[in-house]
Amino acid sequence: MLTPPALSDATISATLRESYGLHIRHVTFLPLGADAYAAVYRVDAEDGTPYFLKLKRENFAEVAVAVPAFLHAQGIRQVMAALPTVTQRLWASGHGFEWILYPFFESHNAYEAALSDAQWVTLGRSLKAVHITVLPPALDRLVPREDYSPRWRDIVEEYDQQVETRAYDDPIAESLAAFWITKRDEIRAMVARAAELGRALRQREDAFVLCHTDLHAWNVLVGAHDELAIVDWDATIFAPKERDLMFVGGGVGAVWDTAREEALFYHGYGATQIDPLALSYYRYERIVADLAAYGTQIFEVQGSAEDREVGVKSVKGQFLPNRVVAIAHRTYQQLPSSLAP
Repeated sequence: MLTPPALSDATISATLRESYGLHIRHVTFLPLGADAYAAVYRVDAEDGTPYFLKLKRENFAEVAVAVPAFLHAQGIRQVMAALPTVTQRLWASGHGFEWILYPFFESHNAYEAALSDAQWVTLGRSLKAVHITVLPPALDRLVPREDYSPRWRDIVEEYDQQVETRAYDDPIAESLAAFWITKRDEIRAMVARAAELGRALRQREDAFVLCHTDLHAWNVLVGAHDELAIVDWDATIFAPKERDLMFVGGGVGAVWDTAREEALFYHGYGATQIDPLALSYYRYERIVADLAAYGTQIFEVQGSAEDREVGVKSVKGQFLPNRVVAIAHRTYQQLPSSLAP
């Protein structure tokens, strides 16, 4: 969310005092993230301790805080865990939001500041630790399983049918519709390929591991002294490991796309066999999911104008040379003939 919600500093301070026992001296809204339903703040306590506050308005699930808390407790300290409330819960509720409080990690995200060699190795080692984690049964039951759902593809197909016939009063929506029409053939091809790859994967019995699912550069924080933190576990699922590995070398945000970075990451992750079919599926499905999410935000006029303008820019950026669309096409074209659907 790039514009703050209608909550006063006094309301935020009072809620944190009641839920976390904190006395807040200063509240600063941080215009970060592509999620139009999440707002984040830096809050400084009277004793000088800074905290990171996330307010989630929709689509909150307990696993988003319970899983990282368990991983952190297991010794994967690069996983950022929420702080407990005064009643020992991992979140509070109030004013139409779920409130999640974290330690403040002085950092830049990995889009703004490149990972050092040591941090690439640490990222690989940390993700491998996540992938081999066995959750306790009660928590395991809360985590969804990959089902290769057509949910995002259905939304994209619906908007694809609308863009030529629907009249958009909103200029931002009209801008996206005009661009969409220029890319219709490519969008339809990606939807079709994701569908055929998903069908092929559904027929197999692949091993599933615990996955972050959104491990792009914005969700990896780069600190001093080669420290890093992995944040935003909102979409945790059990899936093939390629659900996470697709980001390394995938070029999301025009970063993380070099062979050298991949080599450093896998030095930490360890030797592993990459399934090209799953890798291709997830690179296409990620683009389709973004088109669905941004389409909903922009065509249905959800969120601020600033958020929606950034969304249009993000969609257009995906189709630039050597960006995610081109990399996804290349991954698909490199599928061995024996595996191609």
